[in-house]
Amino acid sequence: MNLKDCAACTAAMAMFQIVSHNWSLLPSLQLPLPKLLILQSLCVKASTPPSSWYTDPSFLQLELQHVFFRGWQTVGFTEHVENPCDFFSGRLGNVEYLVCRDAKGDLHAFHNACRHRAALLVSGKGSKSCFSCPYHGWTYGLNGSLLNANRMAGIQNFNKDDFGLVPINIATWGPFVLINLDKDIPFHQKSTAEKVEYEWLGDGSEIMSTNLNYLSVKHVRRREYVIDCNWKVYCDNFLDGGYHVPYAHKGFSSSLNMNTYTTEVYEKIIVQRCESASTNDNRLGSDAFYAFVYPNFMVSRYGPWMETNLVLPMTSSKCQVIFDYFLDETLMDDKVFIEKSLEESHAIQVEDVEISERVQRGLESPGYCSGRYVPSVEMAVHHFHCLLHQSINQNLY
Repeated sequence: MNLKDCAACTAAMAMFQIVSHNWSLLPSLQLPLPKLLILQSLCVKASTPPSSWYTDPSFLQLELQHVFFRGWQTVGFTEHVENPCDFFSGRLGNVEYLVCRDAKGDLHAFHNACRHRAALLVSGKGSKSCFSCPYHGWTYGLNGSLLNANRMAGIQNFNKDDFGLVPINIATWGPFVLINLDKDIPFHQKSTAEKVEYEWLGDGSEIMSTNLNYLSVKHVRRREYVIDCNWKVYCDNFLDGGYHVPYAHKGFSSSLNMNTYTTEVYEKIIVQRCESASTNDNRLGSDAFYAFVYPNFMVSRYGPWMETNLVLPMTSSKCQVIFDYFLDETLMDDKVFIEKSLEESHAIQVEDVEISERVQRGLESPGYCSGRYVPSVEMAVHHFHCLLHQSINQNLY
């Protein structure tokens, strides 16, 4: 019997819709104990979303249009566009973008496509005084204006001012660079910091500001992992309240005091904390702070390290996870400590990759359609699913 075709899958989706709808009735504040109990009671009643959320390409298109192309999305760091003429590029769904700082020091974001024949202008990161298309040489200023269009002299109905790079709304919060691809929002030269902060973090901005201490760290390394799983599988794994840690990370779990693991749910962010098993762990320090910013950004602070994970959907069954490591400035010359710490982190990521790919294969199996939440630890996963459900529903109807 194929469970994906049975009535149970339809019932599971209906149950998820009913229970997740109730979530909108809760105040968008940090959850003290009484509200946490309400959240857990919702998990008691709820089924997890059907496996089609993780396997159906058409559902991914809904997510791109109604989640990723709405609201502020993290794309990089101010440190990578610190100086005039610095730039970096990236891709989100089918959107190719570039971020740059012009000679005046102003930050810009544009679609990374030449207005002539659509060739990508740049890749990676670096420093340029202008962007010259590698295909036919059309050249653009760092403010997006078209400076030169070869062999276009005398062409009728052609105005250079109409063929500048297509701008994207851009903002920063702390060390993070954000873009907003929402077509329904007009382009603004500069969004107010307060507006961006609320739209991106909701009521969780203060908890992020207080705990990240990002002014004391510098970028050390980037690592990228391509994982054969839906992007949400990786996010679910991050948000399960440490449930998987003793089983999937046996070595790492011995470094943590799992009895101190806590979860705090805010409007648009989720915070998990855990104390270390030893105060002598130079990498982890005394405790760890793990924050998830909806829909796909994670930032952790432990010991002298700040670590970010950006989860990018590639297909319905494949994602890219970009890790960026930042270290306290006082330790930047300690190469032995840096390499040892990064290798320990890499070993944990390899274990997460393995378990995430196992989950994806199970989701694609005809023997699975939906599961249940463990209320004592998986309320953050439930909240994530509710936010996703809400984003898609409110933009569809």
